[in-house]
Amino acid sequence: MEIVGKVIQVLPLTGGTSATTGKTWQVETFIIETLENYPRKVAIEVFGEQRIKDNPVQIDQVYTISFDLESREFNGRWYTSARAWKIVAGQ
Repeated sequence: MEIVGKVIQVLPLTGGTSATTGKTWQVETFIIETLENYPRKVAIEVFGEQRIKDNPVQIDQVYTISFDLESREFNGRWYTSARAWKIVAGQ
C-alpha cells in the first residue's frame, strides 16, 4: 500500500530486547497528515535500526510511504499497525 502525506509529528524512538532471541530492536513512529480534501492522520512505524537510519523523516516534509498493514490479537483485543518499508521524499 502507499500513502502520501506531510509529517506532523515524530514520536520518541522506542526499543527493547527480544525475550526469545535476546536481540535488541528499535521502532520509530511518526504521524502523517494526508493531502486530501478531508485530511486524515495516520501513525506509521519504521522497524529496525538500519531501516530507521536509511529512511529519516522530518517534520513538515511531504513523503510517499510504502507500507504493510498488520493486525494482531492480544488478550481478546485487536491492534493494527502500519509498518513502512520504503519512504521517498515528495509526492
